[in-house]
Amino acid sequence: MSAEEIAGQLTKYRQISGIKGMIIRIDSPGGGAAAFQEIYREIRRIRESGIPVVASIASVGASGGYYAAPGANKIMANPGSIVGSIGVIVDFPVAVDLLDKIGIDVKTVKSGRYKDTGSPYRQVTPEDEKQLENVVLDMYDQFVSDVARERGIHKKELLNITDGRIFTGSQAKELGLVDTLGTFEDAVLLIAEMAGIQERPKLVFSQRRKMTLFDMLFMDIEEVISILAPILALTYQWR
Repeated sequence: MSAEEIAGQLTKYRQISGIKGMIIRIDSPGGGAAAFQEIYREIRRIRESGIPVVASIASVGASGGYYAAPGANKIMANPGSIVGSIGVIVDFPVAVDLLDKIGIDVKTVKSGRYKDTGSPYRQVTPEDEKQLENVVLDMYDQFVSDVARERGIHKKELLNITDGRIFTGSQAKELGLVDTLGTFEDAVLLIAEMAGIQERPKLVFSQRRKMTLFDMLFMDIEEVISILAPILALTYQWR
């Protein structure tokens, strides 16, 4: 739901003069729409700075996980990787019937008719669905437009396969969603070639810190909610 940690790492390594190339290892079914847009743009910024970048898809590079990949110079996936699921989804619980059964009534005071759209405390109206659909379709268009531009695929052609379906890495290569097939070691050899390194390059790994109880207690409340509660959120995510 937040790109802060990953984007910060990418920025840090982009500014280190000794870094000659980057492999972005992707193993994700997606998540928050804005978060993956931010990661994609930071990867593209690295590419545009002159540092070659290979996006290496491990088991899954779907939805937002795939959105990040076109920011790189080359996309590599395993033949059996899950790739694609290009689309946007929003879902939220509706607990009206449950609250009625247990005798709880929730009163809402709001400033506008759509202010509580997605609230679990009332039924969804056709107007709510239409308003959410407009937002979802706009974000979907952003996703498709970025992929079409980066992959050099005509948008009308791309729309034929961006209905949320998933592909294997092999299928994705045939469709132009990835450039080549291979493992992480293949990605190392490719980035060495792109960076003009004759021998096997020295690899510097970024360690992702595990979340602790201290982090949970003192992190932003929005992050806690995103982890613990099924709140209304627009996501590029493969379900």
